[in-house]
Amino acid sequence: MKSESDLQSWRDRVESVLDATLPTENLAPQRLHQAMRYATLGGGKRIRACLVYASGSLFKASEAALDAAAAAVEMTHAYSLIHDDLPAMDNDSVRRGKPTLHIAFDEATAILAGDALQTQAYLLLARCRADDATRLGLIHALAEASGAAGMCGGQQMDMDATNQSLSLDELETLHSLKTGALIRASVRMGALIGNADPSELHALDQFAQTLGLAFQVRDDILDIEASSEQLGKTAGKDAEQNKSTYPTLLGMDEAKKLLSAYSEKMHTSLSLLQRDAEALKQIAEFAVNRMQ
Repeated sequence: MKSESDLQSWRDRVESVLDATLPTENLAPQRLHQAMRYATLGGGKRIRACLVYASGSLFKASEAALDAAAAAVEMTHAYSLIHDDLPAMDNDSVRRGKPTLHIAFDEATAILAGDALQTQAYLLLARCRADDATRLGLIHALAEASGAAGMCGGQQMDMDATNQSLSLDELETLHSLKTGALIRASVRMGALIGNADPSELHALDQFAQTLGLAFQVRDDILDIEASSEQLGKTAGKDAEQNKSTYPTLLGMDEAKKLLSAYSEKMHTSLSLLQRDAEALKQIAEFAVNRMQ
């Protein structure tokens, strides 16, 4: 069984991998490399990296074999946050308790840093310790999660939905792309490295799909109930931008009931694996109960 200290060890491990993998600050162009490191290191919940390690560990994959994929999903997540915070998107000034990248540096550098982090992620996967078929599967999973069928598509839908009233199905579709796609890719990449069979991949996909939605429901609840200090970013941003959220669509009580239902569904999906999925269960519990 995995304890919270085990999950923390994965957070610490991916932090070390990122630190060693990102270009150093004294390497030209220094400002770009400083920005990449500023946006990626020293913050964040590292849920996606932990999902890679947790999923891979189900199938006895070594942590060393999982390092590149764990770092790649964190670089991709960091790039998406940089671009999401830009003035042309959500125009946020605080992320992870410190000024957003375009505030700390400048908008042009932020765009370039996001672009560079995304390509750095694929470079990591191209060089990772895996056979050719697995390496291709990893690249495919991350690319699919990042593009028009994943985060970029979800972000466009999110911007289009400003001042619009979405149905529950539309809201779930939006967040299954914007938030859920990279979470699903993280779980799948760990399983691919562990050589999971098709039935196991299917059960994990079901788990990860629900986890992505649960994570977003909790995010919407916290945007109302938590402070900016707790969140490390601006609270109340959804209401300010008049976006559809689970609490505004369903009411707070029903949103919390939906979150509980998602929790049960995740446990059902993991039970199909007939493996010790304690680490994945803990990550699911964190996503449902987290306070930031």
